[in-house]
Amino acid sequence: MNIKNAQIEVDKWIKEHGVRYFNELTNMAQLTEEVGEVARIIARRYGEQSEKESDKNKDLGEELADVVFVVLCLANQTGIDLQASFDKKMNQKAKRDHNRHHNNEKLK
Repeated sequence: MNIKNAQIEVDKWIKEHGVRYFNELTNMAQLTEEVGEVARIIARRYGEQSEKESDKNKDLGEELADVVFVVLCLANQTGIDLQASFDKKMNQKAKRDHNRHHNNEKLK
């Protein structure tokens, strides 16, 4: 996925279907809600909690896509080029963490 193109696609969708962006605080609340849905699925499907029958058909991929959608909305409305920020972060992580994880005994 090219993040820049995804930001453009989300912006186009908002303009054609969503009327306008929700304000930043509303989108932050929505992001929290979507992350909570992801957490619920993971805790119950992969963790120690039992999964409710009503949750068994929930699609983790769709919930993760909801998180990405709201993150892209927040980036758009705050003027962030998320592709540039992501690329910068990956370079930082590659330099900072290259040996760190290889030397972590807990990961062996």
